[in-house]
Amino acid sequence: MSYTGPDFEPPQRRRSPLRRPLTVAVAALVPGALLGWGVYAAVGGPDDGDGGGADRAGAVRTSAAPSSLPPASSAPASPGEDDGKKPAGSSPAPTSKQPSASRPAASGPLKGKVVVIDPGHNPANFQHASEINRKVNVGTHWKECDTTGTATNAGWPEAKFTLDVAHRLRTLLEAQGATVKLTQDGDRAFGPCVDERARIGNEAHADAAISIHADGSGAGNRGFHVIMPGAVHKGAADTRAIVAPSAELGQRVAGNFVRVTGSAPSNYLSEGTGLVTRTDLGGLNLSTVPKVFIECGNMRDGKDAALLTSGSWRQKAAEGMSEGIVSFLRG
Repeated sequence: MSYTGPDFEPPQRRRSPLRRPLTVAVAALVPGALLGWGVYAAVGGPDDGDGGGADRAGAVRTSAAPSSLPPASSAPASPGEDDGKKPAGSSPAPTSKQPSASRPAASGPLKGKVVVIDPGHNPANFQHASEINRKVNVGTHWKECDTTGTATNAGWPEAKFTLDVAHRLRTLLEAQGATVKLTQDGDRAFGPCVDERARIGNEAHADAAISIHADGSGAGNRGFHVIMPGAVHKGAADTRAIVAPSAELGQRVAGNFVRVTGSAPSNYLSEGTGLVTRTDLGGLNLSTVPKVFIECGNMRDGKDAALLTSGSWRQKAAEGMSEGIVSFLRG
């Protein structure tokens, strides 16, 4: 989600004296997973975090209609995604179908666990500029309902990428016995808004929630990063209870993503840690359940785009996220 908009204002690249390296507990979770990288948790300031992290710096969001179709997937995709909640003072939510619900959970280690997957953006957002540009209250400030997301230079939209990965991730988690809900499944005219996306996870009493994105930064900027909520207590936002579990979820997702995909942490954000803390993102600020965002790569970089448009790589990305979530939920 490399664009300026509702949950994606460019983060300030600064070295805070409060930052301290926290070695990601992946060595214990997935031996040999880091491929030589020490992935560390970056502890950010107490006020900023609410949208994608990696796809903001220097990224340009586009509102033009998608110009191409997504490449063929190498694994079956399943439906689901998006995010939206409405705190007091926000404008009415668009009429739409209910969030996509999971099929009956299978037996497995995650039986009884609920996971909410939030595929960033909506493929039809570009057709509803006035609706997605309206402001909603995210506790600390007001933001646009949603954005169109970014796209590869060839025109493949982020919204199609996120939905495809969400389907793959849902299939993997359901095979482990989890009940999976998607914030949207390409079944709404636009949105949902960022506040509603958070509310869907809250009302599902999710044990874990993840918002899937891809960045839109400049060429040469490569890699993934995971965005975790910072401590926020203002208006409808109160993340204090979820900061610690979200950080653990983020660390486990990052470590397993490295191990399974072989991708390196972002070389343009997070100082090489792959972990970013923010307090400006509505999808995180308004969450009352452990939640993280993941920017899987930079759609505007040719090398990253080649991965993001590969069905086999997207399957690996889903597997990395799944293994991180399973590890978190099993403790």
